[in-house]
Amino acid sequence: MASSGSGVRAAGDFCFVHAADLHLDTPFKGIGETAPHVATALREASLDALDNLVELCLDRKAAFLIVAGDVYDGTERGIRAQLRFHDGLRRLSDAGVWTFVVHGNHDPIEAGWSAIQSWPERVRVFSSGEVGVAVVGEPEAPLAVVQGISYWRRDVTENLARRFSRQPASSFQVGVLHCNVSGAAEGHDDYSPCSLDDLRRSGLDYWALGHIHTRMVLSGRPHGEEPWIVYPGNLQARSAKAAERGAKGAVVVEVVDGRVAGADFVACDLVRYAAVDIDASHLGSLENVRDACTEAARDELEAAGGRSILLKGHLFGRGAAHEQLRRPAALEELLLALRADAGSSVPFCWWDRIEDKTGSMLDLEQMANESDFTADLIELARHLRAADAPFDPDLLEEITSGLPKDLRARAAAQATAELLEHGLTVALGDLATDST
Repeated sequence: MASSGSGVRAAGDFCFVHAADLHLDTPFKGIGETAPHVATALREASLDALDNLVELCLDRKAAFLIVAGDVYDGTERGIRAQLRFHDGLRRLSDAGVWTFVVHGNHDPIEAGWSAIQSWPERVRVFSSGEVGVAVVGEPEAPLAVVQGISYWRRDVTENLARRFSRQPASSFQVGVLHCNVSGAAEGHDDYSPCSLDDLRRSGLDYWALGHIHTRMVLSGRPHGEEPWIVYPGNLQARSAKAAERGAKGAVVVEVVDGRVAGADFVACDLVRYAAVDIDASHLGSLENVRDACTEAARDELEAAGGRSILLKGHLFGRGAAHEQLRRPAALEELLLALRADAGSSVPFCWWDRIEDKTGSMLDLEQMANESDFTADLIELARHLRAADAPFDPDLLEEITSGLPKDLRARAAAQATAELLEHGLTVALGDLATDST
């Protein structure tokens, strides 16, 4: 699934591929019972993504590949994952492509058993004792200098970035590190914590980072700063968390005249996680809900470009479908129906789960006859909806002063004729929910 390579490069110009967090042969987390064809695809996804990564390097005629930690998911590394990784790097080595690898918190270099006794000629696995330095090309006129260090245990709390420094060579220089840059992302363990300033002080041209599963460019274009500091994200999603959704793959870095000319993401994944929000407020029956879900799944599959999808559905809105969705086992049966509708086609869309956050319809007439805040809000909405009623911001502020801040802001933003009804329903619905 790698895209076609770039054109002919000038002498001294090159590209390299930056990947991280392969988690080879990892089990998908949070996935319940699946159909056989889905289970097979999930079992092979991380290894097939590795094959796509190798093809990407060959297709782009990369000078080298960087793997910035967490090659495996744990210290008990599966034999087939190790052999598949070795075979892929041997293909690259035979084609003249170097590979530089560091180990991270999931696969520290001094833990676990290794089935690999020797690596291909053009493979360098950096040790954990000190920052290793490798030269790509002729020592007298190197194409690039790559530095890296592996974790020796899982819980590395030292700021390893401070160990890196620019080498005397005038060539392009890369640092490879599995770390957590402060402020980059939430929800990740603070292994080898460092700051952007720590990375910049090294004097390197490009930092190839791993550990954060969300793709991020922390420095470099479009930031207009140097050096480039990049998280490519993981190679293949492995859970339903928000950071695992969307396209996953590697970054192809083009170097022209000794500087980064571009860093382009290329998808390598086989299976994607996605989440869809479906407004059920105008869906009168479960059949309508199923049709809306099917249409949403079709759109997600089309957007995935030939990849399979693990889909989570979120139903919201107030309407007639709510009462049917509340029936015993209705959600479970809807889920089974959607899975059956998808069949055994490949690429597949497997509905992992559906959440029902719908609500019952609001009786506006009854609420308007009450002598409380909701009745005042309905009166205001009807006043604004009248064709000859000018919009009065002061009146809106007065009548919504009792709302929570987020609802007050939403009411102000939606106080137009065409959005008024929807805004009123949202506000009243939230009030009804808060009062229960």
